Amino acid sequence: MPQSATTNLGYTPPDGGWGWAVVFGSFISIGCSYAFPKSLTIYFKEIQEYFSISYSEIAWVSSIMLATMYAGGPVSSILVNRYGSRPVVIVGGLMVGVAMVAASFGTTILHLYLCVGVIGGFGLAFNLQPSLTIIGKYFLVKRPIANGLAMAGSPVFLSTLAPLNQFLFDHFGWRGSFLILGGVLLNCCVAGSLMRPIKIKTKLPVRKITDENDTGKLDVTSQTAGQDESKQSVCATKVNQFIDVSLLKHRGFLIYLVGNVLMFFGFFAPVVFLAPYAKHQGIDEWIRPKIQYFFSFAVTYNGLCHMMCPLLPGYSGLVVYAVFFGLAFGMVCALLFEVLMDLVGAQRFSSAVGLATIIECGPVLLGPPISGLLVDIFMDYKYMYFACGMMMLLGGIFLFIMNYYNYRWLEKEGKQRKVVELEIGSAKELAANEEDKDNEEEIKLSTEEAADSTSKEP
Repeated sequence: MPQSATTNLGYTPPDGGWGWAVVFGSFISIGCSYAFPKSLTIYFKEIQEYFSISYSEIAWVSSIMLATMYAGGPVSSILVNRYGSRPVVIVGGLMVGVAMVAASFGTTILHLYLCVGVIGGFGLAFNLQPSLTIIGKYFLVKRPIANGLAMAGSPVFLSTLAPLNQFLFDHFGWRGSFLILGGVLLNCCVAGSLMRPIKIKTKLPVRKITDENDTGKLDVTSQTAGQDESKQSVCATKVNQFIDVSLLKHRGFLIYLVGNVLMFFGFFAPVVFLAPYAKHQGIDEWIRPKIQYFFSFAVTYNGLCHMMCPLLPGYSGLVVYAVFFGLAFGMVCALLFEVLMDLVGAQRFSSAVGLATIIECGPVLLGPPISGLLVDIFMDYKYMYFACGMMMLLGGIFLFIMNYYNYRWLEKEGKQRKVVELEIGSAKELAANEEDKDNEEEIKLSTEEAADSTSKEP
């Protein structure tokens, strides 16, 4: 199996030290970003009755928030590349906090769409992407465990925000709860303050003088780069200064992207409607409790869990579903971006996250409302869970099949590369031998000429 993409950062990450404080800050930031839109479903039934709207209309609140969070990925990537992670996360925390406070005074559902969905979604986007990027700058060898600990914020916050929201809802209603949550989300600013820019120790070049062969390689490389740059338009060049769009030609990235697009059509909707589904059953007090192949398994496992949910009726059935789905959801969250970094490398990760999130925002936006429409049409939640489970199964199967072929293609390309390198090496060795022979002949001729001239002297 081929190795992961090389990490060419120009320095050696510390793999510890202040990096663990950065992981803690990312744990908070990522936890709020992923868990908060889903935990708001506790308030949906009261908001739905307050504004007299349908399941599909209320689902747009979380859907717009999640979609905006993903669509804001490229903007967040550009800001992170320009200003670093710390100020972007702090601004994001302020945005989402102010958005929730403003939403508590809402008089129409459109007000919630704008405040919670758009403004709050952009705030979460400024929290999510920088938190993922900065971990890759502090960790290399321990990066998988650091990413796993940071991504654990999603299930941890989801399991704690649900009972907290239930408590706030019982005592303060949805308006008072939104006001309090706005203050709670300002803790994202504290998390952002922990994301101190890494101090890079520059290294002196090992070799200052290159031999003729290396010079030849540099000349060829520079000529090739010059030709490639000349083919690019001025517009594309300017875009590449902010985000690496050449990733759209990266086969592994495209496989990851298509699988995720299928997955996200059914990824968030079951969580969005879990609390209303429980209340629909009469349960008012409800608390939700090789790496590419592993990710494919995690997506497939999620799909199977959703399809089994309607077959497990009652409170006990929902508890069983929540336990198994919690494990499946945690697996996907822990692997979602570690898999992407494994594909494209830490150097291109920021651009990859931006491109992936802007494309994935489509299914993230449409998934919950379409699922809510199924509930409105059939007046039953089971068809929504079946549809979401089927979409995730398709995504998981696609990832399994395409990653299998991608690994085979990478191995084949690696072998071809070695053959080419051997041929080039043999050609260079042959040229060197011929050059040595020519030098020997020249030395021999010069020696003979010197001997002849010496013998002719009186």
